[in-house]
Amino acid sequence: MKRILLIGTGGTIASEVTENGLAPELTTEQLLSHLPALSAVCEADCLQLLNLDSTNITPAHWLEMARCIRDHYDGYDGFVLTHGTDTMAYTAAALSYLIQQSPKPIVLTGAQKPIGFDSTDSKINLTDAFRCAAEDMPGVSIVFNSRVILGTRARKTRSKSFQAFSSINYPDLGVLRDGVLLRYIRQDCAAAPVFYDALDTRVALLKLVPGADRAQADFLLQRSDALIIESFGVGGLPEEGGFYECVRRWTAAGKFVVLTTQVANEGSDLGVYHVGFRLKSDCQVLEAYDMTTEAVVAKLMWILGRTREREAVERLFYTPVARDILWPAET
Repeated sequence: MKRILLIGTGGTIASEVTENGLAPELTTEQLLSHLPALSAVCEADCLQLLNLDSTNITPAHWLEMARCIRDHYDGYDGFVLTHGTDTMAYTAAALSYLIQQSPKPIVLTGAQKPIGFDSTDSKINLTDAFRCAAEDMPGVSIVFNSRVILGTRARKTRSKSFQAFSSINYPDLGVLRDGVLLRYIRQDCAAAPVFYDALDTRVALLKLVPGADRAQADFLLQRSDALIIESFGVGGLPEEGGFYECVRRWTAAGKFVVLTTQVANEGSDLGVYHVGFRLKSDCQVLEAYDMTTEAVVAKLMWILGRTREREAVERLFYTPVARDILWPAET
């Protein structure tokens, strides 16, 4: 029988009602007490790493999670992390870069309702996560609402309902039906994982609104090493407001700018319209293509934690990791 380590980080799944609203208070042992039938699935050990609302999760916590898995990697067949849903997609993406090519499953799950509530998705999500962690499901994934989503492709798209997560620009890895995993896609892996232990957290995100000018971009680039701009449609920058001059100035000064889209599906394509065409040729802008914003944030932190040399950054950005980006490889 497979040995699985449950790593608790908090979130709604571990929350109880307080006078100030829901707050994570339950331990991993208390979570498992709600799943008496789990002994038929695997042997589970518990480790309480954090107990935080996921709004309070930071890149430092991502590094702590990766270190925890590295320290216990040889002793277990798979790992389940309980996590709040609000930033779970960011954590799943970050762990996909910090722990690459893992032959063992690293599964994140959580819930929209606490495990102690009568109407809750906690028990099925946690049980399904253990089932996947005990199967041949390499790499990082999110298991939620009976779906298995690649860690670099997940996004929270519903704030309250049980179907909280969607897989963006990539199929689900599998589904669970009546306790049985139906796997569609198996992630690539190696004989042993590659762990990384550095992130550059000076990465900022700017969402464009009609009528915006360069002031916000200048402010963020002055204080950051990289700026991700969520543009409209397939991508581009307004011709008014000084954006092009702003991007030229800061990329020449050694900063990095990535253009992506606010539209969830189908990705960017800067070559379609004139507002985006010259950005890549004249302004040294990187393009996110079909990557999620969550993956772009985490990938830039990982890359800039390794190098600041522009050619190396560009090469790493466009090199797929855990199938996070497909378009450059196809064009």
